[in-house]
Amino acid sequence: MAVTKVFRNGNSQAVRIPADLAFDRSDLEVEIERVGDELRIRPLPRRLDGVLDRFGAFSADFMEEDRGAGREAERDAL
Repeated sequence: MAVTKVFRNGNSQAVRIPADLAFDRSDLEVEIERVGDELRIRPLPRRLDGVLDRFGAFSADFMEEDRGAGREAERDAL
């Protein structure tokens, strides 16, 4: 179990997260809740804002070539 300290950051209280427990990304939004004496911190699910814009970036002929999707492979008879 890691031990760390809490400190003041302006009017808020903050806690340092040790490197071995740190999230992979530093641009995450997290939610925090108190459960008894515990504070639970977890990443918020990724939002889908802008996903349609990303799909719109594909060219009009994207996936025009047949990749064989939907075809059944030939199999030996049982």
